[in-house]
Amino acid sequence: MTPLVDSHCHLNFEPLNTGLDDVLQRARDNGVTHMLCVSVTLETFPEISQLSHRNENIYASVGVHPNEKEGHEPSVKDLVDLAKDERVVAIGETGLDYYRDRGEMGWQQERFRNHIRAAKQSGKPLIIHSREASVDTIRIMRDEGAAEPGGVMHCFTESREVARQALDLNFYISFSGIVTFRNAEALREVARLVPSDRLLIETDAPYLAPVPYRGKTNEPAYVRHVAECLANIRDVHTESIAEITTRNFFTLFKHAGH
Repeated sequence: MTPLVDSHCHLNFEPLNTGLDDVLQRARDNGVTHMLCVSVTLETFPEISQLSHRNENIYASVGVHPNEKEGHEPSVKDLVDLAKDERVVAIGETGLDYYRDRGEMGWQQERFRNHIRAAKQSGKPLIIHSREASVDTIRIMRDEGAAEPGGVMHCFTESREVARQALDLNFYISFSGIVTFRNAEALREVARLVPSDRLLIETDAPYLAPVPYRGKTNEPAYVRHVAECLANIRDVHTESIAEITTRNFFTLFKHAGH
């Protein structure tokens, strides 16, 4: 069984954190050898750091999600300092989300810019979340030189044109369980076209469980279903998707050791 990597999950979130030993065992049983546990607030970053230091197959990121309004607002220095943790392989998740937040979005945009600046200073790639904000997301990525650290457009749901612009900026495209949903044909068309050397897979667990678990709690073991869906879309073997996406993960997140 070719190893799989879940490039984006939240193992510190309920209910995964209350049964983590079982979650990790099911991941191993499904060939998932490594996971990236992604930060959404600075307050919960210590939990993620501790998880990654206790488990050699779990890596960490540091960042504040665009929708988080409570808690500490990260400065560039905050992010750069925390990114010195040897288990931190990325900055994020960051980006823009105009679906949940309405009105004046300058605060989200400034936070996003600070994350890009921190990625450039730390030499660690970005994990970008973009929802109903693709024009501003791409514009700020260009403005701030996000191509320098590179990164991944996580849980990608945008158009082929947005994918092309992100690829031109040195970014990878990651597909989640959404690509398995019945109404996601347009997204599957994008998934057919992403170059093999820029393809990643993820769960975003505990959210967005793929078919046949849609509506249930997601977990890293289920990234196999995303790989199987992409294999079907791209008319290749699942083992090929596993090999490609695992190699891409360690190429992008170069601070992650095997």
